[in-house]
Order: sequence, then C-alpha cells, then structure tokens
Amino acid sequence: MPSARFAPARPIYPVAGIRAVEARALPGAVPPLMERAGAAAAALALRLLDGPGSVLVACGPGNNGGDGFVVARHLKAAGLRVVVAFAGEPAKLPADASAAHAAWLEHGGSTSAELPPPPPGGWNLVVDALFGIGLQRPLEGRYAGWIATLNAQPCPRLALDIPSGLDADSGRRLGPCFAASHTVSFIALKPGLLTLDGPDQCGELHLQEIDVDAEALAPAPGHEITPALFAGRLAPRARNSHKGSYGDAALIGGAPGMVGAAILAGRAAANLGAGRVLVGLLDPATLPVDILRPELMFRSAPELLAEAGIAAFAVGPGLGQSDAAWTLVHAAIALPAQLVLDADALNLVARDPGLQAALAHRSRPAVLTPHPAEAARLLGSTTADVQADRIAAACRMAGQLKAWVVLKGCGSIVANPDGHWWINSSGNPAMATAGIGDVLSGILAALLARGWDAGEALLAAVHLHGLAGDRVCAAQGLDSGLLADELAPAARACFNAWVVPSPADAPQRPTE
Repeated sequence: MPSARFAPARPIYPVAGIRAVEARALPGAVPPLMERAGAAAAALALRLLDGPGSVLVACGPGNNGGDGFVVARHLKAAGLRVVVAFAGEPAKLPADASAAHAAWLEHGGSTSAELPPPPPGGWNLVVDALFGIGLQRPLEGRYAGWIATLNAQPCPRLALDIPSGLDADSGRRLGPCFAASHTVSFIALKPGLLTLDGPDQCGELHLQEIDVDAEALAPAPGHEITPALFAGRLAPRARNSHKGSYGDAALIGGAPGMVGAAILAGRAAANLGAGRVLVGLLDPATLPVDILRPELMFRSAPELLAEAGIAAFAVGPGLGQSDAAWTLVHAAIALPAQLVLDADALNLVARDPGLQAALAHRSRPAVLTPHPAEAARLLGSTTADVQADRIAAACRMAGQLKAWVVLKGCGSIVANPDGHWWINSSGNPAMATAGIGDVLSGILAALLARGWDAGEALLAAVHLHGLAGDRVCAAQGLDSGLLADELAPAARACFNAWVVPSPADAPQRPTE
C-alpha cells in the first residue's frame, strides 16, 4: 500500500485538548508524566551538548518549571555543571512541580533567584522552563528581562513544550518571547508551534510523546498534513489510459495587465498531469498561445465557461473585480464542475451576499484559497483578527460557505465544512512573492480534473506546493528571489517521486 511509505499525520491539540489528554493519562501514570517529560528533554539536551559543559535552566512558577527541575537533575547526574534560576516561590508550586523541585534539592542542586552571569567561556546550553502552554498574557518586568538575557546567549537554546511568551493555540508572540533553537513538545503537537510566529520562535521542533497515546484518550481536532492523508491516490497510471482519462482543467482569469497570473496557473495544471489545460482570458487582446508552454489551449473566459464536459475550474488568477469578472464568478459557482476560487474571485464573493449564498448551496463543496487579507474580507473582519486566531478563521469560513478552505501563510491552515482542520509545515519565506498563489490554483485544478475529491486535492496541493518551494530553494540556496514559474516543474518532480519513489526517499518530519 502506498500509505506504508509515508509518515502518519500526527494529531494536533489546542491547550484545552492537551489538558483533556493529560487528565486521562495522569492517574496512575508510572513514572509520572513530568518525570517522563524531563527525562526526554534531558536526553535531547545531552545530544545538543555533545560533551561536557555548563547549562543554565530557567524555571518558572508552574509545571513548566517542574519540567525544568527534572531536566536539571538528569543533566547534573550526567556530570554537567547545571545552574538553576528559579522565578517563583517553592510553597506556591503545583504538587508535581513541588516534588520535582524537592528532588532537585535532594540531589544536591540549588536555585538562584536571579539569572547568574555566564561562566568563563559562556553557557553551553540554556533551557527555557519558564512558562508552558497555559500562558495567555505578555511577559513583563522580571520575566521579560530574563527572556532578553536568555535570547542573547550565543549557544543552543532549548524550550520545554513551547517557547515562553508564545501562545500555544494561535502561534502569536504575546510580547517578549524566548527564541529557541530547539523546542521539545510533550505528548502531542500544539497549533502554536506550527503556524504564524511559532516556527520562527521554535527553531527545530522535536516531539516526545512520552508513552502517551493521545488519540486513544481524546479525539484530536486537527492533524498535520503528510502524504499519508492522500496516499490512496498516489498509484501509477494504468497503461490503458489517454488524456481523456485525466480530465480537463480550466483556468479563468487574465484581465488586461494580469494575464501572467492565468498563464502561471495553467502551466502548473499542465505540470501536474491534467489531460488538457484550457485558459480562459478576460483580455481580448492577448495572443492566444503560450510560447513556452504551447500545450495550453486558450479561449475567451465566457466561451470556456460555456464549454461542456470540463471537470474542474479554477477562477480568480488575474481576474480583476469588474462587472464582467462578477458575471464569470456567478456563472462558475452555478456549474456542477469541481471549483477553485482564488484571488479576486474571493474578493467578489466577499462583497456579494448573493454569491456567498450560492457558494454555500452548491451540490459539491468548492475550494477556497484566501490569504489573510482576503479571508478578512470574506469574514467581514480585519487581517489582524484573522491572524490572531488562524484556525478559528479558517473553520469559520469553511462552515459559513460550506467549502474546503486553505488560509495561506506560515503554517497554512486547511479546514473542512465539518470543523476539522490541518496544518501544513512545508514551504518557506522565499515563497512570499507574486504569482505563487496562482501556481497553487493550477495544481488544485489539475488534481480535481484528475478525479480527486476536494479534500484530498486541497491537502495534497497545499503540501506539494510548499514542498516544491522547499526543493527549489534547497537546490539553489535561496532565501529570496524564488520565481513563481520555478515551482511547477519542482511540484511535478515531487509528485512523481510520491508515485514512483526512489530508494533514497524517506519521510521527513520533526524528529522524535
């Protein structure tokens, strides 16, 4: 089975979900969960140190501080010089953290009420055990000063469960935030590690499940995206097939001055194996051929919408917001074909309740691909509000419009009309450039034309789109300067590697 080749899609829990898992796992846990977490983090710390050295562990007033005391005890037992700074009062610690604090003292440890100066040669590792996943307010005063000092240390910086100052549910920096080079997450992934500011603050992410089967204890509302979710579609083509076996993908857009967007989408659809790719343009003056991709067939946009038998339409790349564009979006929503709405198609829907109602009552769900500003228009909100809770925004759009939605950005969120969500970890900042979204629309159109359902197509396209960007940047050593037209050939290569893997291919994910 193809799925055996791919890492499973791991569950993701917001804070309330993790608390429910912990409540079911804690009674009778031997050893206790805090002991397991601290031991796992200490093992990672020893790998990061790779030899003797001096370690600073900054412990806070709650259970995250308790994890830090356990880490400190294990590292001291391993022969390291360990200094613990404790920003709390022993009498006010929760029960488990109090026991960890007492065990640290019993094993010869001590605590300092302030961060000590670095030893000669500096710290070899600093550990952030100040505040865990429950933090919901900005760090101020003493704690903010500690974060600034820890961030200034030129050594590996390890966060326990989540960097202090990061919202575990949304990925927002609440204020001063620990800048980890490594983060070890316990039990399961949390959304804030994977989206918005989270990836910048977490560094390399390590998951330690500490012998807790989270999904056996409480259902997960979200999962990471891996090819395992759509592996059933990744079979080689039958020898007895022809272009008609893989559907017609139609791209609608290309108003005057924006024809390139439609062509980028068309080229991506061709690279992802649609049987035929047709591009319907609003610009009547455009030469109806793409010299670099002569396989593309061109029509006027109204002619293409009237053409029978087309399996999938992607409407929006370079569409504009004219009256003619509104007419095209209205007509596309009414068609029984698979449908992707992007860019100005979304802006037209956002300002027209009639289009929104028509979209919500389609016989099959459409696929919507907004960036945060487009999402804000669809929700009658602001970009800041959308970014403050990206998962909630994506789920709200999906529910209201009865559509599959990807809210694009760092850690793109995919949501379905039933309220389940996924987070994608492929992709990189070099993809923040014009035309990248048009390529995603083309990939989607091709997969839908090939007969994939909306959910599988969106999950695959989002992950593949980011993976292609990662491949191009790795091959060329890019931090910026990625061109949208470079993505489609890379996406083709990645997709075909899924279908016909090389022996060297192996699943890649945050290490455990």
